Amino acid sequence: MIDYDDSGRPMVQVGDSEPARLLLSEPARRYEDEPTLDFLVRAHGPWGKVETSVETWDGDGLDTFLASLAEDFRGWEGVRTWHSLCYDLTLSAEHHPGGHVQLTWVIRDRAPSEEWQFETNTVHAAGEDMRNLAAEFHTLIASVAE
Repeated sequence: MIDYDDSGRPMVQVGDSEPARLLLSEPARRYEDEPTLDFLVRAHGPWGKVETSVETWDGDGLDTFLASLAEDFRGWEGVRTWHSLCYDLTLSAEHHPGGHVQLTWVIRDRAPSEEWQFETNTVHAAGEDMRNLAAEFHTLIASVAE
């Protein structure tokens, strides 16, 4: 679900509190003349929370990846995977019978420490639900260009 922080920047919330709720926010460019785009990802659950900064190259096509899942709402074979520039966020998608897509979100601590890894799943209706999620991520990524 798209929401906005106190300064009007978009945030994307994915999932519920069980097993985890993900919040992706604070998109920013480190350098104005380069396409490096970072955003913060937080996972909250009854067990606690983790967070890390995710480094991408202009979003690394995350919104396009999600949109492609929505376009293939009738299903696909195997697992489709997306990852950020430094693999600090990886997203795997599997289509399940009944018109649902299971997304596996893997958040990793940044190199060089790479001391921890967190993984959770969210389930989304194929088609419109995935289209909405893709649009929310597009809004998040595009907000730094404005």
